[in-house]
Amino acid sequence: MLDAAFFVRWMTAAAAVIDREADRLTELDSPIGDADHGRNMQRGFAAVVKVLETEPPATPGAVLIAAGRQLISSVGGASGPLYGTLLRRAGKTLGEAPQVSVEELRGALAAGVTAVGQLGGSAPGDKTMLDALTPGVAALSASFDAAATASEEGALATVPMQARKGRASYLGERSIGHQDPGATSSALLFAALAEVAK
Repeated sequence: MLDAAFFVRWMTAAAAVIDREADRLTELDSPIGDADHGRNMQRGFAAVVKVLETEPPATPGAVLIAAGRQLISSVGGASGPLYGTLLRRAGKTLGEAPQVSVEELRGALAAGVTAVGQLGGSAPGDKTMLDALTPGVAALSASFDAAATASEEGALATVPMQARKGRASYLGERSIGHQDPGATSSALLFAALAEVAK
């Protein structure tokens, strides 16, 4: 079973991996976005860690809600609302249980992914974060490592896609050949989850 401390470790690990990969995320964002995804995510997750350290929430759901709220208020562009929606909806789905199972986490993240799709009007195959989130959540039923692998493969699979949503969609065919930065940062969330579960 996973408690609040596990979720705090997950968000802390996510902040660390995003901090390490920030330059790469910005590099990926440069040809098809605003060249600020890495810096925005870095700033947002640093703020998440700060708030979780200052006032550690008592339940897994509360950790995700606090993290989501912080991302919405501190990350620029579309990423803040999308990531914030993912985590807040997942947190609300978990409710006030002091501990949750991996299957409950999977169900909560699935609810979060649905909310992200509704907010962005996007679906898998549109070259967005959903291309990493959807396979990652599905593979959680097998293991944390399987989820990390599936989401990473999902991010890599965005390279040949033409973007149909978001800033990159304005480029039309010129978006082909570039890995989606949102899918890449989403895969980092699953990498962090697999890391803390070891």
